[in-house]
Amino acid sequence: MNIIKMKDRQELDAKLPTMPWYIEQFINYKLPDLSPSSLVEYMRDYETFLHWLISEGLTDAANLKEVPLQDLETLKMESIDAYRMFLSTYKPERNNRTTISRKLSSLRSLFHYLSQIAEDDDFYPLLKRNVMAKVSIKRTHKPKDTAAKLEGKLLQEEEITEFLDYVKQGYGVEIASNKQASYSYELNKTRDACIISFILHSGLRVSELVNLNTDDIDPKKKLCYVYRKGKNDDDFKTPVYFRNDAVEDLNLYLSLRETRYKCPRREKALFLAIANGNSEGSRMTKRAIQAMVIKYAKRFGKPYLSVHKLRHSFATDYYLQNDIYKTQEQLGHASPETTQIYAHLTDKTMAEAIDRRQKEGKSDE
Repeated sequence: MNIIKMKDRQELDAKLPTMPWYIEQFINYKLPDLSPSSLVEYMRDYETFLHWLISEGLTDAANLKEVPLQDLETLKMESIDAYRMFLSTYKPERNNRTTISRKLSSLRSLFHYLSQIAEDDDFYPLLKRNVMAKVSIKRTHKPKDTAAKLEGKLLQEEEITEFLDYVKQGYGVEIASNKQASYSYELNKTRDACIISFILHSGLRVSELVNLNTDDIDPKKKLCYVYRKGKNDDDFKTPVYFRNDAVEDLNLYLSLRETRYKCPRREKALFLAIANGNSEGSRMTKRAIQAMVIKYAKRFGKPYLSVHKLRHSFATDYYLQNDIYKTQEQLGHASPETTQIYAHLTDKTMAEAIDRRQKEGKSDE
């Protein structure tokens, strides 16, 4: 079972009863097509919007569930413009241009459903007037722009090996005087190196990594089986290859997983951690893995590195040796357009490699 999807479904089920009936109807309509994670994001966006309606006096409802459909129907464009302004000024660290566009897109999907798909008992649309149909949502970034933002923030060529060596040895040398940090490092360095190596040699998402069980891994075939993002079939796991470079780190971790993390027989999770106050290991969380990567990255001198940028680092290197469609399949992208950012990144990478060869006095034949 997909652990993260299960938690998202639990959150979705908890939030749904607090929403107006028409939002609950929309979510149930979308449930077969979208993952619980996507629907939870929809719900959060609607919470923000409905709270804003109440605070601005655009509805007389006392709580979210009581906001009537008619209050959406009578909204004017100036109200939507005010909401957009609210999003851009309230907690700006959470609402960049991409986030604002996503929140508006969530609203547009809801309004479209209510005005074009859902019907009342007389076969008329539930929403007679759709103000969101007038709202244009510009694409916030193109693959080339994304690539530009990533330049200089990824690991390239020898840096991949250097970072892994740092996790395995260098970090321990730097913190040797701190007994508590050293104890934790010695306990977890093999696991941490395995996780980072696995991302750098497979390009898995952190959610896919967290969901891995021991029986999802086949070191001999260099295959792992993962629940891919956006796929709602809980009975099918997608086979994903990992490079031979990850096998040694994986086998070393597997050899000590049970004893070091006091693993109970019922625990199938591949990557374990012993939480404070517990005597047995349990599945690592997304947050724990993200914090672990950042901890090493900062000491390594690459504070901008994250789990996702490790995935980008793999993808850039992988694309240099494969075409866009193989890269798309390996990364699990729904569209090759998403994969195009690596075409722009590798253009610069190849140019830098040529410059280095020229400086070293070599020439391409």
